[in-house]
Amino acid sequence: MNLGVKIGKLKLKNPVMVASGTWGAEYGELYDINKLGAIVLKTITLEERTGNPSPRVCETASGMLNSIGLENKGVEDFINNKLPKLRGAKTHVIASIAGSGKNEFKELARRLSRCERVNALELNLSCPNISYGSGEDLIAHNEKAVYEVVKAVKRSTGLTIITKLSPNVTDIKVFAKAAEAGGSDAIALTNTFIGMAVDINTKKPMLGNVTGGLSGPAVKPLSLRAVWEASKAIDIPIIGIGGIMDYRDAVEFMLCGASAIQVGTANFVNPRAPVEIIKGLEEYLKKKNINSVSKLIGAVKLG
Repeated sequence: MNLGVKIGKLKLKNPVMVASGTWGAEYGELYDINKLGAIVLKTITLEERTGNPSPRVCETASGMLNSIGLENKGVEDFINNKLPKLRGAKTHVIASIAGSGKNEFKELARRLSRCERVNALELNLSCPNISYGSGEDLIAHNEKAVYEVVKAVKRSTGLTIITKLSPNVTDIKVFAKAAEAGGSDAIALTNTFIGMAVDINTKKPMLGNVTGGLSGPAVKPLSLRAVWEASKAIDIPIIGIGGIMDYRDAVEFMLCGASAIQVGTANFVNPRAPVEIIKGLEEYLKKKNINSVSKLIGAVKLG
């Protein structure tokens, strides 16, 4: 049974990754992290960010809203204090980076390319909780900006580049093509959907930032549609994200065109979800007499 897939230069032992911001090194106490296809670490910026005002997370009947605002201590703290904790991990480590423009992305890529433990870069162009100051609310809302950032990073690193795009656009194909044209090795779809919740007693928004990113099972059909549409427009691999709670969800994403998947909100509900998904995928393939997980990619039957 072959669970291996390839994303750019990365050869993953299986297609299951943990999504940025939903996983910490302490999860290694709950399961063997070496079983994961890859780990995507929490997004970092060039300098320290304090993040958005609290409250930053709330539950809704339709999923989880968050507005963390990329709180982090900056790239030097990441290199000196976070990466060493994963020195012995026998899986790929992907650094997620965000900047206010192409120069900051380029500088982050340059510094992280020197770190032996970083195997790839995920360009977070689409966090719905911050403004990138590029003349648009998000880089991911401007296809020219997507192209220019990816191209700038491509010139400054030899690492595999994964571009994480926003679902909050009218035509995801346009932005997927822009990332591909810029030189991205893969795209990740999708980031969270912009949402809002209100406390009817205080009459105030539930989040300090008013709006936040909605994640969880409610967004899965929307993310699946984005993956499906993008898969018809580009030739580079797609990493599916959005409400993946078990192996069935993972299979759906792969059938719609994803080469790999990331587990996000499920990590907060069931920290063992990623390893259970790996096991579920293997059992599904055996049951269906399929010898390679790659045969699921884009294999959905129409009509």
